[in-house]
Amino acid sequence: MRTNQLPSGCACCPMNRRQFLTKCAACVPAAGLLAAPTRLSAADTDPKVKIRIIYSLHGPQQTQPDWPNIGFDFQPVMDRINKELTSRCHAFQFLTSLANGPEQAQKILDDDKSADIDGYLVYQMNCWNRVVQTMAASGKPVLYADFQFAGSGGFLVYTAGFIRSNAPNVGFVASSKMNDLVEAVNCFAIVKKGGSTADFVAATAKVRAAGTPRPGSLDCKPDQLTTISPKECLQKMKESRILAIRSQDSGPGAPIMGIPVDNVAFAELNEAWSAADKDEASAIADRWQKDAKKIEGVSRETLDTSAAMYLAEKAVLKKHNANAISINCLGGFYGGHIHAYPCLGFHELNNQGLIGACECDLRSTSTMVTVTALTQGRPGYISDPVIDTAKRQIIYAHCVAHNRPFGPDGKKNPFEILTHSEDRQGAAVRSILPPGYMTTSLEFDQGRKQILFHRGKSVGNDPDDRACRTKLAAEPIGDIEKLFTMWDQWGWHRVTFYGDLKEPIYALAEEMGYKVLEEA
Repeated sequence: MRTNQLPSGCACCPMNRRQFLTKCAACVPAAGLLAAPTRLSAADTDPKVKIRIIYSLHGPQQTQPDWPNIGFDFQPVMDRINKELTSRCHAFQFLTSLANGPEQAQKILDDDKSADIDGYLVYQMNCWNRVVQTMAASGKPVLYADFQFAGSGGFLVYTAGFIRSNAPNVGFVASSKMNDLVEAVNCFAIVKKGGSTADFVAATAKVRAAGTPRPGSLDCKPDQLTTISPKECLQKMKESRILAIRSQDSGPGAPIMGIPVDNVAFAELNEAWSAADKDEASAIADRWQKDAKKIEGVSRETLDTSAAMYLAEKAVLKKHNANAISINCLGGFYGGHIHAYPCLGFHELNNQGLIGACECDLRSTSTMVTVTALTQGRPGYISDPVIDTAKRQIIYAHCVAHNRPFGPDGKKNPFEILTHSEDRQGAAVRSILPPGYMTTSLEFDQGRKQILFHRGKSVGNDPDDRACRTKLAAEPIGDIEKLFTMWDQWGWHRVTFYGDLKEPIYALAEEMGYKVLEEA
């Protein structure tokens, strides 16, 4: 066992794109290093609350594309957390370990049988590494923490699962403030003093509530939203068509909510990309260079190939008489089936009232088709949300977004062209979306006949370099605690639109025979 003494003191669906990327986590080198614990101890001689911190991640240095990004160095982050806890939690002794999955987590658990561990702090550092489940099965109190814009997908999905199963020993912290983590860690002392794990969980919930700001003003800027009737919307959905590009298969797909779906092969898109007019692509790249507030890390050649991909998307849409396209972008790019990311092309399509949707997520694509029709052209964008209780915010993060949130004829907001975040390749979009407006985030699900729904007032754009480029921050309307509960049932994606869509969505749901679930 590798040990290190620190100074004392007192001192948290079907395979999606993140799972696709993190499949190679099993190949992380130096697995022994990941499982090796480090001992952090306080100097006092009084009996300590002994807590093992387990960092759930691929490895100390990220060598693969995933949240937060390739090349990310976790060591300074872990060192800072270790230092803060040992300096601020006087009654505690900390031991640290790293684990990339259940096997290493079980080894830590087995090795701890004689170590008198009082509880576990599991820090989700990458999204989908399943470590916390093993520690929760120990019956010991577990505090589950999110390293935001890094582990947030797994954190939200796994936390919702614990809430749904009424796990009696798992508390959680989802805060960007170190003080909230420290206060939650202090709750382990309750069990040391004879309290139950349920008492520990309740105490962490109280700490979370105390650290969450009170709701702010819900007054929003004027927004001239107009919608069509539910019957008109259903007709427009039938007149739409989604192109699903996820493999080399082609042919008719199953309709979604009455929207026709065609499967299109990667090869067809790639041929259209190869055939794109180079002068036209160059002119589009010129416009992007002129209009973007900033371009960083993206070469002119990449802009040209991205513009050619946009032209290819338009050509394939025209050929199939479709208005929506969704591409398995990472599978296509890493598999060598396509040679440019579709992000800038999706940005352009969504600005025009068409649909460019990420990751071949057809549920989200059909949601975009439906609500864009309902609002007469307002674009939505798919995101991987992050919740920060310290700011009372949900942050909608993705590398694609429009910059015409009020529709093709509406006001534009600034945007930047940066690399795709996870692998720092290609070209993607940071849209600096306007604050002060009501937004609506939702998912339609045909199988359930349900619409998952919440609203939030846009309050800014998070500048963090980790994870996806666009990061619209909103204050959710309602109960932020309730907002933690649905991710295990609905997955990570949400589609966000500008506008207060509560009344028109309820009216559309009634016409469709769907039920609206308000997740906040």
